[in-house]
Amino acid sequence: MSEDWSEAAVELNAGYTVVDAGGASVSSVPQALVALQGGFAKLRLPGTGTVQVVSAPAVRLITFRSA
Repeated sequence: MSEDWSEAAVELNAGYTVVDAGGASVSSVPQALVALQGGFAKLRLPGTGTVQVVSAPAVRLITFRSA
């Protein structure tokens, strides 16, 4: 299955976090690559080398960058 990754800023709801490049738990990411799949958002944060997955209820706002 092919994934479409787009650059975006991501804000998570209270109680949800992802891990940034420094190893800190954060609920707001100013820049990430995002792919939506089913009820999940896959996030590639710069400098992490991993894909983190959050469920739809975790997401407060995704702001995609215009092409």
